[in-house]
Amino acid sequence: MAKSTRSPESARADRGDQADIQAVSRVSQILSLFDPATPRVSTGLVAERLGLNRTTAYRYCTSLVAAGLLERDPDGGYVPGGLLLQLGAFAIGHRRVVSLAPRHMRALARATQNSAVLSLWGLTGPVVSRVEENASAIVVVSVRVGSHLPLDTAQSKVFLAYHADQLSMERLMANLPGPARDELRDDIERVRSLGHCSAMSTPGVVALAAPVFDEYGICASLAIVGPDNTLSMSDDAPELRVIADIARELTHELGGHYLPDDAGRRAV
Repeated sequence: MAKSTRSPESARADRGDQADIQAVSRVSQILSLFDPATPRVSTGLVAERLGLNRTTAYRYCTSLVAAGLLERDPDGGYVPGGLLLQLGAFAIGHRRVVSLAPRHMRALARATQNSAVLSLWGLTGPVVSRVEENASAIVVVSVRVGSHLPLDTAQSKVFLAYHADQLSMERLMANLPGPARDELRDDIERVRSLGHCSAMSTPGVVALAAPVFDEYGICASLAIVGPDNTLSMSDDAPELRVIADIARELTHELGGHYLPDDAGRRAV
């Protein structure tokens, strides 16, 4: 029987490569813990979620702090660091929709007298990527850029309705309690039939949203937000026609196909 000719040095190098790959995987798992419900993590949380002992979890977190991927908060936990935010902003800045959207968003804000919001899909939900406020309004409702939107918001429902990976969307919804999950599924079907979504984002604030598509599918959600005493959630609200028209224009500029038009043709 032939014997292995691998040297001890080669075996040690292979073990080192495997350790490096495992370390990269651990870093990815730690960073993936951040979501709308988990804006900060602790050593204990990292250890519990990833099945590590606390010493190992602490070592990883302190190394990520040194690399700029995490930062310590005043309570001793960890939040996304400057390098991570810089890379995120750089990646978003290279999305073509973010470059083309501002002109359309300014027109939307002017036409509806409300703030226009563009969101891109993150790991577990939409992330607000750009906001255009209506400067002429006395009361301005806005959203902070970088905000992670929960699944019950209008922009999330638009993504859930049109996202290409519906299996992943179902996995996200599986974490919700039964009644909330059933209600969300009904809302998603309604989005597919109407092509837009209206929702109360927070008490007293209404959001109307429509999808934006590029050649690969849905790439963003476009919304307006405003006070509930001036912005209606009715299906015949004039603002819905405006936002749909502008989302369609942006879609065509991106070389995409505006899927809600298909639903409209089927309904005729």
